[in-house]
Amino acid sequence: MYKPSFPKTFPKDFLWGGATAANQVEGAWNVDGKGLTTAEVVKKTTDRKHMSMDDVTTESIKTAVADKTDTLYPKRRGVDAYHHYQEDIKLFAEMGFKVYRFSIAWSRLFPQGDETEPNQAGLAFYDRVIDELHKYHIQPLVTLSHYEMPIGLTLKQNGWASRDTIADFNRFTRTVFTHFKGRVPYYLTFNEINTGTWGFHATGAIDTTLSKHDQLQLRYQALHHQFVASALATKQLHEIDPDAKIGSMLARMQTYPATPNPVDVRAAQLEDDKNLFFTDVQARGEYPEFMNRYFAENGIKLAMAPDDQATLAKYPVDFISFSYYMTTVTKADAAEQVNGNMATGGRNPYLKESDWGWQIDPVGLRITLDELWDRYRKPLFVVENGLGAVDQLTADRHVHDSYRIDYLRQHIQQMKAAVADGVQLMGYTMWGPIDLISFSTSEMSKRYGFIYVDQDDAGKGSLERIKKDSFYWYQKVIKSNGEDLD
Repeated sequence: MYKPSFPKTFPKDFLWGGATAANQVEGAWNVDGKGLTTAEVVKKTTDRKHMSMDDVTTESIKTAVADKTDTLYPKRRGVDAYHHYQEDIKLFAEMGFKVYRFSIAWSRLFPQGDETEPNQAGLAFYDRVIDELHKYHIQPLVTLSHYEMPIGLTLKQNGWASRDTIADFNRFTRTVFTHFKGRVPYYLTFNEINTGTWGFHATGAIDTTLSKHDQLQLRYQALHHQFVASALATKQLHEIDPDAKIGSMLARMQTYPATPNPVDVRAAQLEDDKNLFFTDVQARGEYPEFMNRYFAENGIKLAMAPDDQATLAKYPVDFISFSYYMTTVTKADAAEQVNGNMATGGRNPYLKESDWGWQIDPVGLRITLDELWDRYRKPLFVVENGLGAVDQLTADRHVHDSYRIDYLRQHIQQMKAAVADGVQLMGYTMWGPIDLISFSTSEMSKRYGFIYVDQDDAGKGSLERIKKDSFYWYQKVIKSNGEDLD
């Protein structure tokens, strides 16, 4: 007789850890032959509820390239993990990390993006990072493209708008897979690939002077090139390092209908489909019909090589990863918009918001996990989730961040419930285990970490690493495999 199984806890091999991005932590932007990136030409915003990451023009890039300082460009300095990585990894190990997600900066290996041979100093740096992780038995999870590419490719060929960028990227990925063979068990291709519909930060393409239609045309064309590059990278990895696995990465924005009115339910369904379209392509290997209809109705015509669709179908990803920070509300008519720098829908009256206008919805994480598992039946991995907050360092050098503990506890409880629902969940890498430069606003005041970094928005400070209360809490969570959440 069939006896259903309902796991009451996380699997024994569950991958607990944290996640960062090179352009937000490394610094050393002009050290050891590294080239300038798209992330390092975007100025710090003056309004924390406005994202300046796509407000770029050819002239603003030229101005940024000519500026040899990090004053206006905080991602150039990060939190100097380039020189502090040993200290940082030791702290991660003290918490008990099983995995650490980080990105390899394309421009450290290929400074302009189109060189034929890699920069050996860049490879040597990541050799040292991976060796240090292995020293503490922490598994590397490497993101291949996390919101940065060599600015040289923007200036030469307008980034991913050009099909030539596929070959440049896959030269980079082949180098990574070959050099680190047997040492990196997990890779992700493009971070939050769906945000390429927002523009420059993910496509490396300048499009601010285009009409709305032409922007969409360019962005979806750039995304098609990324889809092909991702499939080819999957092919490369499976050939070069068959034991390693590669996944897609989505910025998951679960959408609720504003009312039970069927037209609102349908509007929410359409928004969700547009969000999941990206994972449909990378995990199922094909463009879904609803998106083909959207392209046709909006006059978007994608240029494809004859074998592109066969390539996508033949090389889908091994697993699906995603970030989860918030949910949104959709109404067929215009709804009140959330005043947040990454909020894309209406306000939900049942949810609280962070200082940055992000609606906090732990239950939405379970809903998302259940829906993704039902749709794809591929292993899932929560690779970003966290609370950006203004932390206060006390006179005796402590940070009491009970609000962060409460946030993470509620989300982990919902992950545990999803596992009991039958979801195959690989792991959880909380976003920003150490304070870093904010992606959306390039400020330091928006802190996520278990580890406080003594640096302010102007880059002043000792860079001392200080354990917050949440450090010790997460240590207990990992040690108990998610059982001790008090």
